[in-house]
Amino acid sequence: MTFFIILVTIIQTFAISLGTGASTLAIANFFVAIADGTIDETERKMMGIVYVVLRVAMVLILVTTTLLIAPEYSAAGIAGLSAFTIGQIAVLLVLYTNALLMTAHLIPTTFGPAIQAGSWYTLGTLTALQILGVTDFTLLEFFMGYITWVILAIAIVNGTMAVMKAKREERELQEQE
Repeated sequence: MTFFIILVTIIQTFAISLGTGASTLAIANFFVAIADGTIDETERKMMGIVYVVLRVAMVLILVTTTLLIAPEYSAAGIAGLSAFTIGQIAVLLVLYTNALLMTAHLIPTTFGPAIQAGSWYTLGTLTALQILGVTDFTLLEFFMGYITWVILAIAIVNGTMAVMKAKREERELQEQE
């Protein structure tokens, strides 16, 4: 059983790393693609590959997290879950819900990509904290950190998009002169 838990934990760590990295690439690709105001076919294909990698990571995380949380849940029920575990579940719920909303184009680009990035970076942070043995935080502390990541991601994504839009408009004005 110990070997199984170690293997599942390693796969989960790889999947979170893969998802965090792919999320970073997805946003970087998005910025490059919209720099000229349109997303061409080549850019769309490259972004599509990154989205496939993100989906693979998300499935692996769902499976491994379920396998790792099941013993804790079966021993103590939902009330016995640690703040770390509840935090991880909350981030996964946001990650999946936001991905579905983005796929259905039901969330604006001012929030969707940033929520996704903030959630991926929160998962990465939780993994690092778990490796360090720092998992004894409260739910309030967790949610304050999570909200901070998301707000930071919203500021960075929207700030970058605003700078890119201003540069594009400046170029267009220069071309018209």
